[in-house]
Formats: sequence, C-alpha cells, structure tokens
Amino acid sequence: MMRNGPIYCIPKNHQDVFLAGTNALKRRAIYLALMMSLALQTSCTEPNDSADSKTSPTAPEVSQTLPAAPSPWPAVQWPLATDPAIEQRIDALIKDMSVEAKVGQTVQGDIGSITPEDVRQFGLGSILAGGNSDPGGRYDASPAQWLALADAFYAASLDSKAGQGIPIVFGIDAVHGQSNIVGATLFPHNIGLGATRNVELMRRIGEITAIETRATGMEWAFAPTVAVPQEDRWGRTYEGYSESPEVVASFSAAVVEGLQGKANSPGFLGADRVMASVKHFVGDGGTTGGKDQGDTAVSEQELARVHGAGYPPAIAAGAQSVMASFNSFNGVKMHGHEHLLKNALKGQMQFGGFVVGDWNGHAQVAGCTNLSCPASFNAGVDMFMAPDTWKGVYASTLAAAKSGAISAERLDDAVRRILRVKFRLGLFDGLAPSKRALGGKFELLGAAPHRAVARQAVRESLVLLKNNNAILPLDPRKHVLVAGDGANNMSKQAGGWTLSWQGSGTKRADFPNADTIFEGIAKQVKAAGGSATLAVDGKFTHKPDYAIVGIGEDPYAEFQGDISTLAYKAGNDADLNLIRKLSASKIPVVVVFLSGRPLWVNREINAADAFVAAWLPGSEGAGIADVLLRSSKGDVQHDFKGKLSFSWPKTAVQYQNNVGQANYDPQFAFGYGLTYASQENVGALPEISGLSGTQATAGVYFQKGVSAAGMRVELEDAKGTVSQLSNQTAPFAIPGIGISQVDHQAQEDARRLQFASPGAAWSVHGSTPLDLTRESNGDVMLVLTMKINAKASEPITLGAGAAAIAMNVALEKTPLQRWVKLGVPLKCFAEKGANLGALNPVLRIQTTGAWDLSLSSVSLGAQNEAEQVARCDGS
Repeated sequence: MMRNGPIYCIPKNHQDVFLAGTNALKRRAIYLALMMSLALQTSCTEPNDSADSKTSPTAPEVSQTLPAAPSPWPAVQWPLATDPAIEQRIDALIKDMSVEAKVGQTVQGDIGSITPEDVRQFGLGSILAGGNSDPGGRYDASPAQWLALADAFYAASLDSKAGQGIPIVFGIDAVHGQSNIVGATLFPHNIGLGATRNVELMRRIGEITAIETRATGMEWAFAPTVAVPQEDRWGRTYEGYSESPEVVASFSAAVVEGLQGKANSPGFLGADRVMASVKHFVGDGGTTGGKDQGDTAVSEQELARVHGAGYPPAIAAGAQSVMASFNSFNGVKMHGHEHLLKNALKGQMQFGGFVVGDWNGHAQVAGCTNLSCPASFNAGVDMFMAPDTWKGVYASTLAAAKSGAISAERLDDAVRRILRVKFRLGLFDGLAPSKRALGGKFELLGAAPHRAVARQAVRESLVLLKNNNAILPLDPRKHVLVAGDGANNMSKQAGGWTLSWQGSGTKRADFPNADTIFEGIAKQVKAAGGSATLAVDGKFTHKPDYAIVGIGEDPYAEFQGDISTLAYKAGNDADLNLIRKLSASKIPVVVVFLSGRPLWVNREINAADAFVAAWLPGSEGAGIADVLLRSSKGDVQHDFKGKLSFSWPKTAVQYQNNVGQANYDPQFAFGYGLTYASQENVGALPEISGLSGTQATAGVYFQKGVSAAGMRVELEDAKGTVSQLSNQTAPFAIPGIGISQVDHQAQEDARRLQFASPGAAWSVHGSTPLDLTRESNGDVMLVLTMKINAKASEPITLGAGAAAIAMNVALEKTPLQRWVKLGVPLKCFAEKGANLGALNPVLRIQTTGAWDLSLSSVSLGAQNEAEQVARCDGS
C-alpha cells in the first residue's frame, strides 16, 4: 500500500525496541519525526503481514526469511516492483555467463591500479576513483581527461570476452559535490548542511551533484554518509550531518532522491542522475574513542536506533547500493557480519540493491587477507572494493566459486543485484559516457545556478555563537581588515575529500569557480563604497573600523583526522594571540571559525566580539559575506539560520557530548544558534581546558626537532649500544653519530644528524608498539621533513619495525641543502615484513658510512603531502 512515494514501517510491536533508551514523550517525537521526514500520507502496511502483500506489485525483489525474534531493525517496504522485462534479460545473461564472468562482476578496481586493458582481460564489473586516484596521477586533471578515461574503461568493458560485454559502472567519492574535479561546485561538508535543517536543500544538492558527476563520465556517487557521530575526536565527524539520529534520518531520503530521482518516477536513474551509495553500514560514527575503523560496542537496539537511523528512509527511497563499514560491531567486522548484512539489511529492511565493500575492508575480516575473503562475500558483501588488490581478489573468489566455498546461489544473487542496478541505470543502452545526455557538458561544472544553491547552503549553515553588543551585521561602507590563515585559503575552506583525499596540496588556481571568504567580503565591501584589506598576520598601517578573522583546522580526512583531544591547536596560540592583539587595539573582532567538528575554543570566543561557526563551507565563501555584511543601504541581507547539529564542548576533554545522554552539559547545546533578533550577549566562558600534561597528536611522532608525547628518540652506535635521548639533550654525541640543534621554520626546531661510522642509527620509538594496520590500508605514508646536507658515501636504510628499505636511489633524487618532504608508504614496510599491528620503532635511519642530514618532523601523511614519494623498492 503506497501513495506519493515509498513507505517504510516501524512495526507496532517493534517501535519501543527501536526507540529504546528514551522517555515516552521523546519516543513518540522521534517516531513522528521519522514518519514526517518521508511525508507519509497513508497508513503503513508492513510487508509480509498478509497473503496479499506477497503478490503485491510493489513487493520487494528479495525474499529472505525474517528473524523469528522481534528485530530492533524496522521493516521497510522496498519501493521498486519487480520489472519482468529486466528480470528476463538478467536471466538470459546469467544463463550464458561463465563463472569467470560472474566473479568479474563482483570485483571493483581503482583507476590508480587498473587499466582499460585489465578490464578487457578480466571483465571486472566496476571501477572507482579513490581519494588520491586521478587520470595520469594528477590531482588537477582536467574534466576532459576524466571523461576520456571513463570512455576508455567503458569501451574496454564492452570489448571484454571475459566479462561478456557487460558495461562497467564507475564510482567516485562525490561527497560534497563532484569534489574530485577542478571547477566543480563544492557544497559545505555534511556537518554544515546538518546545521541548515533544510531537507529540500539537501534534495537540490543531490540533484546538482548528480548533474556535475554525469558531465564528467561517472554514474555512481559514494554518498550520502549517514553516520551519526557520537565522538567528536573522530576524523570523519564532518561527514555526518548530526549527532542526532532524527536529523540524519530526516535528510537521508532527500539526498538519495536528489542523486537518483524519485523511485518509480519517469526520471528515476535517468541521464541526469547517478546511483547513490548509502554509507557506511553500520556504526561507523560510534567507535570507542572515536577511532576510525574501530569497534562500536553498543547493543543492537542502540545500533539500530542511533547509527542505523538513516538507512530505513534511504532504502524506502530506493537507494541502489549500500557500502559496508570498516568498523566492527562488538568485535565482529561489518564486512563479515552476516546477521547485519543479510538478516537486518537485506532481510528485515528489504534492501533490494547491492552491498559494496569499502577500500580493502574485506581484509580485516577474521581469517581474510587483502587478496582473499570468501567469508565477506558469503556474509553479504556483493561487490568487493579491491582497489589495488583486485587481481588477487578476482583469482581467490573465482577459486572459491569453483570449489563450492562460495555457492552458485550466493554468486548468482550478487550478480543479479549488480546487473539489476546496471539495467536501471541504462548502462546497456550502448552509449559511452561522452555520448550520454550530459557527457562533456563541462559548462555545468560550477554553473551559476549551481553555485547559487551552494551559496545558499553556506548562508544557512552558519551558526552564530556570539554577537555581543550586536556588532553584527557589519557596515560594508567602512574599512575592514580581513586576517587569519583561513580568510583567503580555499584548502582550509573546502576541507578533506577535495581534489585530493586529505584535501591538502592544492593551490588557489585549482578552484576557478569559487570565492574565498576574503574575496567574497572584498567584492561586497568595494561595491558598497568601503575598503577591504587582507593581512593574514593582522598587521595594518591604517586602523580598520573592524576586523574579520578567519581561522580553523587544516584539511584532513580519515586516519589523519583523528585527534586525541578537542583542544584547538593545542600548544599553538598564534590564532588566539592574533585575536587578542586586534582587540587590544580597540578594533571590534568577528571570528569566522572553519572546522570539521566542534572544538574547545572558549579562549578564542572570549577574545572576540562575535564568533561564527562556519564549518567547511566549500567553494562559496561569498555566502559568509552575505550574512556578516549589511547591504550598501544598511539593511540586513540575510539573517543567521543555522542551528548546531552537534553539541559544542565546554572543555577539551568532553569527547562524548550528545543531546539526550545522561549528565548532558555542553557549552552550547544542540540546536543553539543566535540570530540578529536574539540581541543577547554571551558572558565570559570558562577557560579551563581540562587537559593535563602533554597531549599526543595522532600520527605525529617527531616534530619541531623533538619526539612527540609518548615517543622517544634513541641513538645507536656501531657496536649496538643504545642511548635514549632526552628532548632537551642537544648537542649530543656517541661514537659514530652526533646530534645538534638547527633551524627550519623557527629557532632550533630541527635536529642535524651526522653519521660518521658504519652501523650507527637514529630511531624514534613509541612507549608501546603502535597499531598502524588501518593506516596502511590506502595511501598513508611515513613523511619525513628533512634536508640532506651532504650525500651519503655508503648505503642508507629507512626502517620501521623489523623491516628496512634501501633508500640510496630515492635519496639521489632529493636535492641537497633544501628542506623537502619525503614519503614512504606504510604498505612498503609491511611488504618487507614489518608487523604494522605492533610497530616499534616507527622509524629507524641507519647508514654504513658517513651521512649528514637535518630532520624536522616525522609523521603520517597522504601521498600529495609529500614532495617526493619513494617506491617500495627504494627508488
């Protein structure tokens, strides 16, 4: 029974279980909110509750047996009826497909590790472009190069005898617009969108993302993320709309419908739409300590109620794929969790699309490796995301299918699900990506109407935390100083997953269709007759009438985004001092804070007259000027609309700070947000951070010439005698090696290492072995900020744990007497035998002769953060 769209049901006997842990009033409110979010206009009939439902034209395409016991997962009515014509074509295909062709459909490779010729030979069903994978290895590859690559892979798939001419589907992380492509519209990251509470805006953002993605040749967006982050130290917090499951649930269907079109409508999965991938199923935002890919240790009731809230609306909207999560649920990896993938997702919630894995996520399942995991496939993953391991995964899956370790029924089920989606997408129509309706229409990238929607999203996402004495809105006819390292910085403004995985290593020219915060302010101020000056350091010759200071986090994504505390730039008060200096000059100060999560900034808020949480706004910095500045006539242009979708911490150790929890005591509560009508002053906030001692920074082992918290430096002479080196001890020398203080970016912030005899070594160790297993899954590398003062006379090795890599060839390419960042992929050390699950030392530099270098830092980094990347063979 359905009218005006799909329906999902929370069965009457399951409602209290689904909403467990809340009081009666809140249970009712949540239930009503979920129902309203889908605009239900009729009564809800649960699937399989009568004989009639089994023959209904809207019956699900899948028919697993539902669990006998009451399930905490809601029953969902899959909106798409079985299409006899499509099923007939699938039957005919499967009948003629070899086992090799079937297995090929279930494997996805990354464009950084696969070629069109590989697809032609092996007949894989899908390719993806990972965060650091681009045509020609260039993060700034042109849209035309992307489209040409899509054409080449498509043609290869049709020409593949192994794949029997089945077209390939191309997936990409279009997570805040088609954010991999130069010139595309960049929307605010999800944390900012959550502050808008604007469901229809989400739908429009999905539509625009689909259009710009199709223009560049892809048919599949790995979005939306429906995580419900509960621990703000998690590096992917900004990918979640809210800590509130209700907010996430209200958005998920709209985003799916924006990307795919409305289920059963004529335009569903049409030429201007892409397939959605709802992710990451399930519990990614609830791991202990906010550790990425960690363990979510909660009851299944809480998993469903909180972390699963976004899936029922998305499935009811016809989401074509769901991505399995890296995290574990009570110790069992989701990529191998048969109960949740089969019983909950495909059974109780009647999901009729296919499940895709995440980047080598199958390898973390017990008994599996990067190259082999039948257990994950049997648990319910239909397509392996095997970016750089696809050939091994293909071979092992084929062997398992032939031996019976994977049954013919299970293989056919996965292939059917994948083919069904490809038929719905129209991939069998025979049109190459460049020949489709939007293929090559690059004028759509960053088109004015698209940017207008993104600008609206920026305006509505801004949350006003403080506006004492109603300093805002500002008069644009005055002289304004714009300061801070975030004020004219597109990388900080756009955040991670922007042109590169971590969002770093880009330049202003990479964003032709964009305005920085300063550029947006300057245009409006100039048009009104005022003047605007940019001075990152806040210095001025002509005293301004007021200052706008843009500060915030540097861009990051998974792994590198995890932090140990919520302190903003702990130990670095440069931004705070800038605000205080301007304020001491009797200049009114407005702070625009760029961040991917709420952080402890009480001191900065106290020092400012007004403070705006701007999140990660994307390409449209002018949207900030729209709200901060009056019109040239003195009128309010746009008031603040944003409301906190994440609670703001009172201390730097208030990691779990979620509305509804016991002893809830935030600095600014969920839903807080001032407007120009508020007319209220914020009193002095407490400046006690709650931190004690030196705090470790995740992924940093040696910085400013000294070991990080929890780490130590050791020197070893030719006889193997070890000396532990205090951070305060320099200069220092033992036979064969000496260490002294030198300058890099500040006084004595680096160390000069002078090797003089064979066998001498310098190393940095953890107080306990480090677990870098998850970091090795991808392009994470060990990055050394170093300067070679003199070439080595003998072989040099860089080691980690028990592994060592001969580096002379790579070092020959490194310029002398210049600071550079040299990266060595973690997976190289693993290939050489290092146990990345218990790694110590994290780095060991050894030579058999004389060598002279200076070292400033050793930390984890992404590929594009290193100026030079060594290969695993040391070249």
